[in-house]
Amino acid sequence: MTTLYLVRHGLTEDNDAQLLQGLMPGKLNATGVAQMERLADELRDQHFDAIIASDLQRAIASARIIARGRGMEVCTTPLLRERDWGDFTGRFIPDLKELPFPANVESLPHLLARARKFMAWVQAQYPGLTVLAVGHGIINKAIQATFHGKTMREVNKMGNAECRILHLDGTSIAGATEAPDVKLNLR
Repeated sequence: MTTLYLVRHGLTEDNDAQLLQGLMPGKLNATGVAQMERLADELRDQHFDAIIASDLQRAIASARIIARGRGMEVCTTPLLRERDWGDFTGRFIPDLKELPFPANVESLPHLLARARKFMAWVQAQYPGLTVLAVGHGIINKAIQATFHGKTMREVNKMGNAECRILHLDGTSIAGATEAPDVKLNLR
């Protein structure tokens, strides 16, 4: 069984400004850095065999805060990217409440398939190991919905720098197991 510590990145400047980040890189603000430092401290006695992050800057920076005290490298994967919000990307969230999704927003079936691929890949790559993965609010929600066999609405939103633990035994993971494009990011 692979143990997955699923983390949402720390607070960003765009979170504070209520901008829909999507695939924008994002930058941790001082609060976000402090959140991740607290989480790193809380997890200091927990062994990790690997630390993985979305390939978006806000997740990489968050993962590096946890990795730096451990002398570990951070691997990245696009499977952990936030949902692609298409034409909504970068817009003020309160202005979008009543608008229909643009056609170029990543579909829910695609998002959930990406979540399944991520979990299958983690389990195949790190069987029986303990992995910390830093992602984003919506993809983390999709991973948990897929894992627990729930709808996205049934999964509580993760706060910034929040960590949830999943024990991947393969029984709740369906989908492809091909290796995604994984890149190594050195500190």
